Amino acid sequence: MTQVQNPPVTGSTTAGRYVGQAIDRVDGVVKTTGGAKFAAEIPYANLAHAALAHSTVSRGRITAVDTADAEAVDGVISVITHLNAVAMQPPPKVSPVDIDSLASGTTVNYLNTDEVSWNGQPIAVVVADTLEAAREAAALVTATYDVQPSTVDFAAEAPNAEPQPSSLILPAGGSKGDAEAALAAAPVSVDLRFTTPMHHHNAIEPHATTAAWDGDRLTVHEAAQNVSWIRKHLAHKFSVPPEGVRVLAPFVGGGFGGKGNVWAGTIITALAARMTGRPVRMLLTREGVYRTVGARTPSIQRVALGARADGHLTSLIHTSVTQMGKVGGLPEAVTSQSKYLYAADNILLKQDVVKLDQISNTAMRAPGEAIGTYAVEVAIDELATKLGMDPIALRMLNEPETDPLHGKKFSHRLLREVYARGAERFGWADRAPHAGATRDGKWLVGTGVATAYHPSFQLRANVVVRVSVDGEVLVRCGFHEMGMGGATAQAQIAADALGVPFESVRVEYGDSRLPLAPGAGGSAQTASVAASLLAACEKLKKSVLDLAKKSAESPLRGQRLADLRARDGGLFHGGGGETYAAVLARAGVPSVDAAIGSETKLGELTGNLKFFSKFLMDRRRWVKAACGAQFCEVRVDSDTGEVRVSRWLGVFDVGTVVNAKTATSQLKGGIVMGIGAALSEETLVDPRSGRIMNPSLAEYHLPVHADVPRIDVEYLGEPDPTMPLGLLGIGEVGITGVAGAIANAVHHATGKRVRDLPITLDKLL
Repeated sequence: MTQVQNPPVTGSTTAGRYVGQAIDRVDGVVKTTGGAKFAAEIPYANLAHAALAHSTVSRGRITAVDTADAEAVDGVISVITHLNAVAMQPPPKVSPVDIDSLASGTTVNYLNTDEVSWNGQPIAVVVADTLEAAREAAALVTATYDVQPSTVDFAAEAPNAEPQPSSLILPAGGSKGDAEAALAAAPVSVDLRFTTPMHHHNAIEPHATTAAWDGDRLTVHEAAQNVSWIRKHLAHKFSVPPEGVRVLAPFVGGGFGGKGNVWAGTIITALAARMTGRPVRMLLTREGVYRTVGARTPSIQRVALGARADGHLTSLIHTSVTQMGKVGGLPEAVTSQSKYLYAADNILLKQDVVKLDQISNTAMRAPGEAIGTYAVEVAIDELATKLGMDPIALRMLNEPETDPLHGKKFSHRLLREVYARGAERFGWADRAPHAGATRDGKWLVGTGVATAYHPSFQLRANVVVRVSVDGEVLVRCGFHEMGMGGATAQAQIAADALGVPFESVRVEYGDSRLPLAPGAGGSAQTASVAASLLAACEKLKKSVLDLAKKSAESPLRGQRLADLRARDGGLFHGGGGETYAAVLARAGVPSVDAAIGSETKLGELTGNLKFFSKFLMDRRRWVKAACGAQFCEVRVDSDTGEVRVSRWLGVFDVGTVVNAKTATSQLKGGIVMGIGAALSEETLVDPRSGRIMNPSLAEYHLPVHADVPRIDVEYLGEPDPTMPLGLLGIGEVGITGVAGAIANAVHHATGKRVRDLPITLDKLL
């Protein structure tokens, strides 16, 4: 498990008040000095290396595998295929009442079947003494197939899409009134088609696994966003008790959703280690990630808006078609934000899916909203142009007071405030009202705006907090750290809750042996862990107070916890108090623990029932979300069509901000990813074979420093009263609205509308 000792706090901090401050990350030193060990860097004696061979057809059965040349490579230990692999359990069936059943990336029982379900599916793994030998040999494995007809072309198959099944957790749309009739009757309307391509996560650390067996006990070092899911899934696959599997992921080099599920590399590495009797490491190549890990689905969207002449929306229609693999995946909630953004009289939201012979799609930063906000926000801009209205004025005219679809209350919504603040700071009032009106030499200059929106969630988390006789505090929780500063944030929260110095708090995380925590996703981890951490701290203070009351010498004797304040390393009131260390020392107790949640089967069941009950009550009562306004300026070369983003301002309502430094980094990172989605990112799939054609950073174009301008970020810092500590989540809202703002700015600069991402120069010439 990872245990981080916090560095001294630098900069200004309010005494006893760490939440909200710009505190350096507790893992910053070990990462910048090379002390952090990632999944592919854990030392093991007699370590072997593994590499995958992939299918070259999208559907069929393997009729023969030739491994002779691979086995002849010096240093090769074993070549494992479906012909010699030990049997594993198939993945569990997905159940709407068992969230753990969602762990599997696909339904394929890897190397236990001759069936091929997508182009790139692993068909063999080579285990060798060196990484170089394993990869050389894997390239020599060949197979022949009984090729079967396949459906791989998303655009061609989209007309055959079927309605997405709807559930309380994954709703598929909604309606109010007759939106189509209202659209037809509207004095002013737009009816538009948008497309977005497949996107890949491209975390700086490719997926990696190091696996070692000791009898029936398995230890796995993994680049993971959900160690609990991996533990349970591997226990199921290899028919061992879950407590016999330990998964460690203390340092993860980015995930963005791509490391949330259990993919082929993890399972096959554990299989190879079991069959060879040696620790085995698999470090996927960048191409290997593209072949074996899911991506964001492409989409085809329709957004139609009808309005009166004054701009009041009478109709809002948002429909989508996305893809799933025949071997799994979850639907993309493309219309999610459109339920809540605008107070239209009539609303129709619909999500359809088409299943293809491709690897399962998976979550990628703000799944649904990242691409859904693009379409709806460009449509709003187009309607504003048609009405002759300012785009912000149109948005504010249709800003709802309650949930437009069901009338539920917003727990917290300051969208008017973020737009007012952003417009003032960006200088929106100076914007030319007509497209193509501003020029700087050869550059056409335009500005655009769009709304950012992401729902807020809270999941179940178990936490143990310990205070020791030396005054040190230990927080234990199996949450995840992928670069967003989770351990730092929880240390700040604990320090404030217990009234101790930040430097005295240590946090253990990233280990499945620690108390259960949710996966890092949905911008929910900080709030979920914080809720349990705050409860554990209250429980701990009560335990210490009860211990103090046993002594006649204690100045806390006869005091109520409600009348005490946690500060200066202990509990105090107007007439005095004492430190935790003093209470424990006098009692002769080395430490006191407080736990929230239970790891027993009964405790887990009870915890899940309580959580789902609260989840359903909250969902029926409130709409909770982070939101914001994205402002940008672009310059378009009038000769070449080259687009440069030259200025950016994002103003956000994200509730309480725990760490000003890491929060700003998270929001900026989301904006950078959105710039990539808008201008360059696109996974190219051969419509004949289903093979990904650009599986590398040389051909999949991520934004680099030259593509990213100065990004200014501001947040209101107003807490949501219904969320733990007022937190709404930060990790995903930053990417939403970005592509829409850029598309709107490009139109303002050039007069041309691009409704198919990415906005490349050929679409502007």
